[in-house]
Amino acid sequence: MMMTGAALAFGLSAVPAVAHDLGRACLSSDEAGTVAARVLGERLAERVGHALPTQHCDSRMIVALDGHVQGLLPAGVTMPHPPASQGEGFSVRTLGSRAHPVLVLSAAQKRGLVYAAGWLLRSADAHGRLSARPSFSTTPRYSVRMTQIGYRAKNNTYDAWDLKRFRRRIEDFALWGSSGVQVISPLSDDAPSSPLFPAPPLETLAGIGTIAHELGIDFALYYPNLGDYAAPPVRQAEADRLSALLSQLPKVDALYIPGGDPGHTPPDHLIPLVEREAAALHAINPAARVWLSAQGFDARDSAAFYQAIAQHPSGLTGVFYGPQTRDPLAVQRASLPRDLPLLLYPDIGHAMHAQFPVARWSPAFALTEGREPIDPRPLDFTRIFKAQAPLSEGFITYSEGVNDDFNQFLWFALGWNPKTHPKTVARDYARMFIGDPRAARLPFALEGNWRGDPATNRSIPATLRLADTISPAAYADWRLDALRYRAVYDALVRKRLIAARQRQSAALRLLAQSRPGGAVQATTRAHAILEQADGPEIAALQTRLSSLAEDLWHKAGLQLSVKRYGASNIERGANLDRAHVDLNDRVALEQGMADALHLPGEQARIAALHALADPQRKADHALYDDLGNPQAELHLVRATDKNAAPDLRDTAIDGIADHTPEDGWLLADITYAETLYDRPIRLHYSHLSPRKRYRLIARYAGEDYQLPMRLVANGRWELHAPLSRARNPMTVTIDIPPAATRHGVLDLAWTRPEGLGGSGRGHQIARTWLIPLPLSHGDTP
Repeated sequence: MMMTGAALAFGLSAVPAVAHDLGRACLSSDEAGTVAARVLGERLAERVGHALPTQHCDSRMIVALDGHVQGLLPAGVTMPHPPASQGEGFSVRTLGSRAHPVLVLSAAQKRGLVYAAGWLLRSADAHGRLSARPSFSTTPRYSVRMTQIGYRAKNNTYDAWDLKRFRRRIEDFALWGSSGVQVISPLSDDAPSSPLFPAPPLETLAGIGTIAHELGIDFALYYPNLGDYAAPPVRQAEADRLSALLSQLPKVDALYIPGGDPGHTPPDHLIPLVEREAAALHAINPAARVWLSAQGFDARDSAAFYQAIAQHPSGLTGVFYGPQTRDPLAVQRASLPRDLPLLLYPDIGHAMHAQFPVARWSPAFALTEGREPIDPRPLDFTRIFKAQAPLSEGFITYSEGVNDDFNQFLWFALGWNPKTHPKTVARDYARMFIGDPRAARLPFALEGNWRGDPATNRSIPATLRLADTISPAAYADWRLDALRYRAVYDALVRKRLIAARQRQSAALRLLAQSRPGGAVQATTRAHAILEQADGPEIAALQTRLSSLAEDLWHKAGLQLSVKRYGASNIERGANLDRAHVDLNDRVALEQGMADALHLPGEQARIAALHALADPQRKADHALYDDLGNPQAELHLVRATDKNAAPDLRDTAIDGIADHTPEDGWLLADITYAETLYDRPIRLHYSHLSPRKRYRLIARYAGEDYQLPMRLVANGRWELHAPLSRARNPMTVTIDIPPAATRHGVLDLAWTRPEGLGGSGRGHQIARTWLIPLPLSHGDTP
């Protein structure tokens, strides 16, 4: 049976059930296949529980370059059509009889043999059996299929790793078709060391490069320029520092220089600097490639960048497109010379405040699981890949550790064959790393957990039940623990959110029903309700979450807590520290009740309690939006999820501020809507009464950095000029001109100054009330 094409490089389906017991096969190789054969033999031995035989072989496996296969075949077995693999590709042939098969893995290059071994390991079951007699050849679609390894304090995993762990990790990458690994320079925007480092940075980076080259894959360096390079002598000094670093590393095959994030060098200084740095690299490795990005540039610098690139700077190979790039990918591709290669530098590890935020993500997840959670996103990243990869020559995924592990292998699979279905990737992932086919459903189930409101998402408990049914094989590693951690965390958030909402609703009902003479009693009872404990089921989930975090620290070095495991920051994956965060307004309500009781007169106290109980100002018939809460922003204008750009740069994005309810902030003030770069935040109202005047009350709140915002109604009436937030949060009250609502429609647009660069963020709105006049009480919430 002959099967051809790249499809078979990732997953086998609809193949004859002819068992090939790899645990009973003898394994041989030529010199080029030594490393591939070693890795293949070690991994198969882990599955079958013993070393592969060296004699009395029921079957054989041969790993060799195409031209060396014939000399390794057993007597009586011939290859009628010698393999002719292309480029990085490989060929698989099944020879011999069904009783004594010979499986030949061949390639034109050393790395191709590693890729072939990876195909076999992904295809064999947990017992080392291959249910097929495959014969096919395959080559990768994209030439660059790399990932970044950050041996630095910010990383949520790798700063705790020694070279033994890195060897296993890089072997995994290569077995899945990675063309190389990229390391971050020890001279970056991070601390020079980490308390978790088992070895100095240069020693570890050099070891990573050696491991990569042993596997036949590339070793690349990410080198940010962090100084002021206006003066030519400073540029030369930086190039000399790079040269000194390169002399301490194994051969560097590619250099990646970001324009920003980190760094802040304008193009007229950056391009001459990069030319010097390219010369320094090419003096050591003339074949090395040099890549540059436009990250962080504003509109003016972006235009200057394109003009400079059009002059074909000396030594530059191409451009890579990463986070904080102002122009959309299609615009950048069209702005560059057609013959200049472009690579992607996608962020696969962050769920918010990032290049690819999760659309309409619940604030409950954002507050607890945070920016850098364990985040398998098979459907999202397949869609992102298919939207962006055709404009590129490949990718280097930006990663901060193992929280994005599934996404990483998904990108490798798609980079080899873009037609690969994510379910095929999940099946291969389950076979290779867990050993139970049921685990293939978990990445999709976990992605589904993040859709909609956790309190009403009934798939969340089903996902945890699925995770608990999985029986890992003896060779399984930490990956099932990571997926279970997420499943437990999701279930914990759901139960805590339901309980928190119930407590808050009950407390607000008491306040709303309070009458003169009953203020103290109402607040006392409401306080008691708000302070109720979560209960034993939630406590059990929290205990289990902590136990899994401990396992992941010991097995994988994953730092899920700042205090326990030395994570650099709570936003760097340390979400165990947020598992107990309030999911209601307990602190703010208790402060509000205390403030109400200090008012002079019972009537004033009761009025204040009623106002606390009516945050949406329903008594005033307000049209209310809790922006940033996907279930409560009816008037926010956004693209549909299906039509939105993969990076959501053409639509509104839900986010949260760097605060928690324990800080005394209302949840509705923590959440916000924002848009990127020059796109306005828009609210749209229809069916307004032309016989009424309207007052807008807006709550400007968000992260502590901010930009001035201008507000315009219906594209015509300026409601306020560019306004900086004087405090956080800040409330503004504006009477809408009656002419603006005369026809029953109101469009509000908030914009930030045009042409800015950086992350594109900085204008954020937390809440709005559009109130028909007259107001029944106070002008501000």
